[in-house]
Amino acid sequence: MFPSSSPVGAASAAKACTEPFAAEAAPTTKRHPIKRLLLAALLALCASPAAWAWSNHALASYRAFEVLPEVSQAAPVTAEPLEDFLADQAPAIARLIDAQDAWARAHIVHYPPLPAALRLDPAVASQGPQALRKAFLMALRVSPESRLALYVQPDPWGPEPTAARMPHDAVSALPLSAEDGEKHRFVRLEPGEKVAPLAVLASASDEPDYGMDVNLWEDSPSAWGPLYGFGKLPFGNPSLSFATQAPFHMGYYHESALIYAAAGFLKRTYPELRLHQYMGLAELAFQSGHPYWGWRFTGLASHYAQDLTQPYHASLAPGFSTARLIGIQLLAVLGLPARKNDMVVLLSNRHFVLERYESQMIQASARARQTTALENALHDTKTDASYGSWNDDTLRDVVSLESSSMGKAVTDQMLASVPSRYVDDPTFDFGVHAGRIDLMAEVARQGPASRAALETSIATLMRHFGAHSRNLVRAILQPPRQP
Repeated sequence: MFPSSSPVGAASAAKACTEPFAAEAAPTTKRHPIKRLLLAALLALCASPAAWAWSNHALASYRAFEVLPEVSQAAPVTAEPLEDFLADQAPAIARLIDAQDAWARAHIVHYPPLPAALRLDPAVASQGPQALRKAFLMALRVSPESRLALYVQPDPWGPEPTAARMPHDAVSALPLSAEDGEKHRFVRLEPGEKVAPLAVLASASDEPDYGMDVNLWEDSPSAWGPLYGFGKLPFGNPSLSFATQAPFHMGYYHESALIYAAAGFLKRTYPELRLHQYMGLAELAFQSGHPYWGWRFTGLASHYAQDLTQPYHASLAPGFSTARLIGIQLLAVLGLPARKNDMVVLLSNRHFVLERYESQMIQASARARQTTALENALHDTKTDASYGSWNDDTLRDVVSLESSSMGKAVTDQMLASVPSRYVDDPTFDFGVHAGRIDLMAEVARQGPASRAALETSIATLMRHFGAHSRNLVRAILQPPRQP
């Protein structure tokens, strides 16, 4: 979950999110009247920072990976600083990044090639470990402020850790929220310390939400964004750091042709890039005798696959058909914008409610040490093989397609199970009040049948989360493949 110093709701953020589009959208509105509506739908993505990241990935990843023998039975690995891996493998990493850039040019629509000035020069190692570290992060085009510290998030089902706690700022480049609803706990690892691969993998699966993908755009308020070549932020407010992450963590691959014709900017999303980069780095680390970083990069890669198992990361407006979107926009053009404004709030509320409920379920079972349908779904390996082996198209053609196709059904179930005020009342801004709402208790008051139906729907999403996460790890651990 994105930390935030204060709750930001859909209604309060709408104006801030709209302003960056004002100058650009006005000239094109006559040619593409639906464009303004699609931008409004995307306001729901920047309306609440807490709703963007799929909760704390590590909590679910522990359960998904503990049933994979390749992980749970793997020998402990030795923690080592990132700089050690980079110094040992600088030439190979430089070649890999160049090969990944060539792959992305061929496979990702609207991919902006890596600027020549950012290509990794192994000779920079002579300037010291920090210079090499910065050059590596900038060649990946992630935030050079990324911590990549030595740490783990303890398994909430495990024993209480005895190691020193780490402050939030030592692990994340984003500020700590006033109330960390996802219960992040960071424990320090020392160089040379032995650690279980499961802990490294699960912990790293949450790490891309710690500021690695923020402020990477031409209009970002950062020194590096204008250098990276990604162009202007395709949607959201560039002045809100949490908003700038979305195009790397969401993939709108299955919208209608009409939507794409009106809003080509939707194609400028890059989870495929990040997943491919970290998969390649994981394979290189394993092959070159750096298993700690093999597991660490595998966890980073899994984050993007896990994000796209969630419907609100893979579909622009779950529950709103293209025809309905057009109708709403026509009313707005006629001077009746109320339906459009309502849609923004509803999308934000539903996104937040779904992922908040998932998170609360995971935390509640860990506290009670009680296995529920959610843990059973994360443990369920029966469907893993049905998806086939992981390949370059899996994220787009399997994970995202499956998730986006479930958007309407999941939304309908929320409407049936969650108090209507939270998911069907545009006058209520869930993001503002979320810290004071116990969603599990509220849903329980709707009756056992209603609660069971919602949790069954969520368990289906978690089954996909587990299956795709494991298949990705299996692919990385296979014999070497081409970058």
